[in-house]
Amino acid sequence: MAETLTQQQVLHVARLSRLKLSGADVDRYSKQLSSILDYVGQLSEVNVEGLEPMAHPLPLHSVLREDKVMPSLPVEKVLANAPSKSGDFFAVPKVLEESGA
Repeated sequence: MAETLTQQQVLHVARLSRLKLSGADVDRYSKQLSSILDYVGQLSEVNVEGLEPMAHPLPLHSVLREDKVMPSLPVEKVLANAPSKSGDFFAVPKVLEESGA
């Protein structure tokens, strides 16, 4: 097992995160975070020389259709099922109040 995080280090991170921790929490998080850092340390020991970085574990190329300019739906068809409309637009309730300034 590698270096264990001290209670002071856990409290420092908690303060930066604006978390209030009890003494039991500090002990528990100290052990858990140390375990996580140990695992990251194990990962850093893996030999990845000659491996290309990948964005996905499967050999996917382009799963999306080609981006083509196509005609839009006519406004009448778009607004056909709208619960409320105003001219050529959807009508929605106000969500912001007007300021008195």
